[in-house]
Amino acid sequence: MSADLPVFEFAFPGPLRDQLVAAVLDGTKTSTTALLQDYELEEEPLPIVGARAAVIDSAGRRVAVIELTEVRISRLGDVDVEHARDEGEGDDSVAAWRAGHERFWHGPDYRSWLRIPDFTVNDDTPVVLQRFRLVAAL
Repeated sequence: MSADLPVFEFAFPGPLRDQLVAAVLDGTKTSTTALLQDYELEEEPLPIVGARAAVIDSAGRRVAVIELTEVRISRLGDVDVEHARDEGEGDDSVAAWRAGHERFWHGPDYRSWLRIPDFTVNDDTPVVLQRFRLVAAL
């Protein structure tokens, strides 16, 4: 079922990915956010509603299948509390959600991947907001 699906990765391999994958598997995480520039840099098309993907864990194992139910582009400053809560990281405010995401985007792993050591986001940074449903745990 999942062998021919594209891979969906949350964060980089390690504790954060493991936490996010566990939240997908237990149904807590039903949304995610990416920077629009990531798709541009990777020359990947934007995700589309109805697309299915195999979620991988830190070891690269396919552990779930998700289906996108909503995809929209927004300014980072316009992300709402519903989206923030649905990311399943325990944030009950946009400010808390944003602080956690800025730690990731301003952190060494992301900046190293981006190859911009002083990269920062602001309210006008375009983000890709995605909602999904868990189709199957593998």
